[in-house]
Amino acid sequence: MKWNSAFIDYITYLKIEKGLAKNSIDSYGRDVKKLIFYLEDNNIVISPIDINETTIQEFIYSISKTINARSQARLISGIRNFFDYLIFEEYRKDNPTDLIETPKIGLKLPDTLALEDIDKLINAIDLSEPQGERNRTIIETLYSCGLRVSELVSLQLSDLFFEEGFIRVLGKGNKQRFVPINTQTQQYIINYINDIRVHINVKKGFEDTVFLNRRGKNLTRVMIFTIVKNLAIKVDLKKKISPHTFRHSFATHLLERGADLRAIQQMLGHESITTTEIYMHLDRSFLKEVVNTFHPRK
Repeated sequence: MKWNSAFIDYITYLKIEKGLAKNSIDSYGRDVKKLIFYLEDNNIVISPIDINETTIQEFIYSISKTINARSQARLISGIRNFFDYLIFEEYRKDNPTDLIETPKIGLKLPDTLALEDIDKLINAIDLSEPQGERNRTIIETLYSCGLRVSELVSLQLSDLFFEEGFIRVLGKGNKQRFVPINTQTQQYIINYINDIRVHINVKKGFEDTVFLNRRGKNLTRVMIFTIVKNLAIKVDLKKKISPHTFRHSFATHLLERGADLRAIQQMLGHESITTTEIYMHLDRSFLKEVVNTFHPRK
């Protein structure tokens, strides 16, 4: 088996059988490509079936000089997943990365935004321009529904079930979930659709897409990042934020106000409750308030 054919089969497996999103597939693919490029650059002729732990350890050591511990851990995980696939397809009986230690890294949690910060960002949007109304609706939807940026840009008109108070979201692995949406955010979306979107010359294939650019096509992930970044600069926000910050703030604010962790898990679309627990970092002042309020011997 040659590396090129193994790589192509692996990518097909991730796409068809695992149903991963394009960004996840690209990320796993980059990990394997780094290993392939290392072998080529060092004239190491060995197949995916025969490569051993020593060679992979040398590869990781060589690349560890240029990337941090978190990136190393991500790389090892990606390479391990590739060899798990080869075992699954019965090309190999062992995984050469099993005994390779992953660097210890601390838990990195993104910043959350206070409600005042979110209001400040929204109030900084210029509503005199058509894209201003759209951008306000985007920020409101990101926060009030806790969406991933990929979920927001793929949101369809046919996913809006306002009478029932839900939107249908296509999450990771093409898994659908229904997320509650409050009446205020519903009204923002309705206003955007009726007042702004209706005047856009929608291109073929994007008739059902909710959020469009001025050319009538769907917004990209990069564009959403740019919108958020420019707003943060405009209000001189000191925190480094991204579209994901609104999702994290959504979950944290719900938890701080007493929402059930499993309900938050369902709304975020996490398969494991453990993932939701990692998201829910609480500041000490809130924990102290919980004890003072609910402890039987306060």
